[in-house]
Amino acid sequence: MKILRLYIKLIDGLNEYIGIFVSWLTTLMVLVVFYDTVMRYAFKKGNVAIQEFEWHLFAVVFLIGAAYALKNGAHVRVDIIFTRLSARTKAWIDFLGSIFFLIPFALIVIYSTQNFIANSWAVREVSPDPGGLPGRYVLKAMIPIGFVLLILQGTSEMFKNFLVAVGIDEGGPE
Repeated sequence: MKILRLYIKLIDGLNEYIGIFVSWLTTLMVLVVFYDTVMRYAFKKGNVAIQEFEWHLFAVVFLIGAAYALKNGAHVRVDIIFTRLSARTKAWIDFLGSIFFLIPFALIVIYSTQNFIANSWAVREVSPDPGGLPGRYVLKAMIPIGFVLLILQGTSEMFKNFLVAVGIDEGGPE
């Protein structure tokens, strides 16, 4: 059990740190969108690179922040029945959900995007739009990074739920 608790502590700490960093990217994204909106509507000056930068930031926030959202229970959950269950039953559901859905899905995404990302890196893909951003291959590299973080956090959540499900720890998913 010490190894499980150590893994949980390390991964939760890692994703907490990354999540706080990503939250600052969200602030940057808001400022960039504000600047772009003012420039386009007040001064009639659009900029393709700024618009692409907005969705690049969004993609990084979404992909890299997903594990942080999972850690903090900010993911989407249908609570019609779930809220009425005991902590142990909720833990069993989340434990099994991690094993049979979350982790396999993340592994499939990582596996199925390998060629997509490798091809992008091979040609050093850039934006096809005039005035667009270079380095699109770097953005695409965020896909496996985000899903690896999700697997790590999903495993941490799975271990936490296991400890609750078998009665070692109290509590469980909210």
